[in-house]
Amino acid sequence: MKVRAFVALGSNLGDPQATVQAALAALGNLPRSTLTAVSSLYLSAPVGLYNQPDFINAVAALETQLSADALLEELFAIEARFGRKRDYLHAPRTLDLDLLLHGDETRRTAQLTLPHPRMHERAFVLLPLLEIAPNAVIPGHGPATALLESVCSQTLTRLEPVKAS
Repeated sequence: MKVRAFVALGSNLGDPQATVQAALAALGNLPRSTLTAVSSLYLSAPVGLYNQPDFINAVAALETQLSADALLEELFAIEARFGRKRDYLHAPRTLDLDLLLHGDETRRTAQLTLPHPRMHERAFVLLPLLEIAPNAVIPGHGPATALLESVCSQTLTRLEPVKAS
């Protein structure tokens, strides 16, 4: 059975824009999955982090037959290929891939929380998500459009649109 999943992409080391573009291509090659939509790229200041470069962010939609756990493992493998290190909490990163939503699944385990536990607090997730899924609903929080007002103080700069490959 296929489900629609959403993945947030972020990078703030090296050439973040090129990294996010290459990571989108990698998402397009996931097994038993199809990349169906990609938001524009957005430039954002690190939220709650200091003395770090700005991030390039995007959100991608997938139709996938992978379970949430299997998709998460694939995302970790992509991060590793791009040199992601988890030296400490909130460290700068070459690539960050967050599984935001996997269908309407909700859960909280040591490995995975769905929906992503902070997605409703982040403009750099909500705006790109709404760009590709205007009717998105975040389980436990409601329509994503209703959450925008609470993140309006977070500044984003929209960059060029990205084409799914």
